[in-house]
Amino acid sequence: MRTRDTDRSRWIALVVCCSAMFMTLLDVSVTNVALPSIGDDMGAGASQLQWIVSGYTLAFGLVPVLGGKLGDDHGRRLMFQIGVGGFVVTSALSGLAPTAGFLIAARVLQGLFGGLINPQTSGLVQQMFSGADRGRAFGVLGTTVGLGTAIGPLVGGALIALGGPTLGWRLVFFVNIPVGLVVIALSRRLLPPPNETTRHRLDVLGAALLGGATFCVLFACVEYDALRDARLAWLVVPAAVLLGLFVGRERRLTLEARDPLVDLRLFRRPSYVSGITLALTFFPAIAGLPLVLALFYQRGLGYTALESALGVTAYAVGSAVSAALSGRVVTRIGRKLVVAGAITFGVGAIALAVVALHIPTSHATLALAPPLFVMGCGQGMLITPNQTLALVDVDPLMGSAAGGVLQTGQRIGLAIGQALIGAVFFTSLADDSVASYSRALGHAVIAAICFVSIAVAIGVHDLRRTSRREART
Repeated sequence: MRTRDTDRSRWIALVVCCSAMFMTLLDVSVTNVALPSIGDDMGAGASQLQWIVSGYTLAFGLVPVLGGKLGDDHGRRLMFQIGVGGFVVTSALSGLAPTAGFLIAARVLQGLFGGLINPQTSGLVQQMFSGADRGRAFGVLGTTVGLGTAIGPLVGGALIALGGPTLGWRLVFFVNIPVGLVVIALSRRLLPPPNETTRHRLDVLGAALLGGATFCVLFACVEYDALRDARLAWLVVPAAVLLGLFVGRERRLTLEARDPLVDLRLFRRPSYVSGITLALTFFPAIAGLPLVLALFYQRGLGYTALESALGVTAYAVGSAVSAALSGRVVTRIGRKLVVAGAITFGVGAIALAVVALHIPTSHATLALAPPLFVMGCGQGMLITPNQTLALVDVDPLMGSAAGGVLQTGQRIGLAIGQALIGAVFFTSLADDSVASYSRALGHAVIAAICFVSIAVAIGVHDLRRTSRREART
């Protein structure tokens, strides 16, 4: 029987997990704000600055499936501590970097350890919570994502202002060290020990095949975002070949019960398949629009990085509030909540495009705040509930691996959206006028709405499938 102290400990342990996840998310948005200072201090060129961000993103997307499998087999608490410890060390290396090349290498390593943390978090939630409590726990994770998005640019701007142009950007990385050390200390006492499970042989070849396929897709996206070279699309060919080889190998290992990296029986669960496909189609929209909004504010309207961050605060606030509320009701409402979230995001995006075309330059932040808040609410209604519903039928023993596959799909979606929606935005720019930037923002929003429409169609299809199945029973 669960005691009150045990129940309280679970929620404190969740806060520890969220603190680590918050740290990995903060490092993306904070670094974006710090790039100009890094360029001035180190003399880094545009390509090097791009890879300071993209190197982290690329490495972050390669690890979740392998990290999730290691967590399921060797203990999520251990893998969580290794991830946080590595993240602390590489944050220190990033802050001490003498050259741009050294910083890029440190950021890649930082991304690898960050990618190891997040699947353990979703697996630990699966392990510690069930039923309605699991939905509320995932709601807390969603709130963490929203707060990381909102606070990151503000924290970055404040640290740079505090430390000045040379020390300020280094403080952006050093701030992870005390946070990470506290998280490691608390995790040893609060996170649950590993379940007594049989250790499995690691599918090294499967990990290499999946890693290669993921690398081809992510590399093409992040490089296209920097170079706009359409020839990078050819990387889809080796990605498809490697993915085909991976699926064939995992199918054989699954049938022979020989320790696959990804147990393909996961994909017999319609809720899990719907969750992954919806993430792949919705995440491009939420990646691309914040990027082009930052460009619109800073290049189109001449805002500073901190002013630009304040301009999207309504979006992050809406996401954080909505995620917390949605986590409380997702087990009662189900997939309808996800569909409503996608539709809400789409309505907000349409309003954003309309307002952008008639925006008063002097009041841009106030004019865009309502549609951005609506978009944020839609995001919060979708991401956390979709993750909860995707994992609801998954055996907790496979919780980290299942969460790793889902997070890999999300990272791929984010990279695709950043590349494609960014390309639409830049292609639509005719000159440096506010009107040109407003039109480009409108076109980028239309591209995002195309992705959202696909996500809505997937959600509606899943609702109909569920209704037909319930009618037969």
